[in-house]
Amino acid sequence: MPKRPARNEKNRDAQPQLPTPPEAATPSVTRVLPMQLQVGDRLTDETGGYEVIGRPFTTAGGKTATVRVKRIDTDVQMIRTYGAHERITVSRASTEESER
Repeated sequence: MPKRPARNEKNRDAQPQLPTPPEAATPSVTRVLPMQLQVGDRLTDETGGYEVIGRPFTTAGGKTATVRVKRIDTDVQMIRTYGAHERITVSRASTEESER
């Protein structure tokens, strides 16, 4: 009678490889939480493009985050409010560009 392989030796090579994560469209576009926004970040939504001009702060016990933004095409400033758990897609200047 043939000897059975040990459990930890069986099908060691049969495990499939994990898929690789998709590449980002551009390296400067990231998804961050509202409290991770920085002055100079640019974000775009259905109403247009905005640039962050003030540091974010939280209200309602940390459940909502508020940030001052300015429209890119005009000088209109406004306050935007986000849920603290929402991720926001921003385009952030790289460290090389900000040092210039």
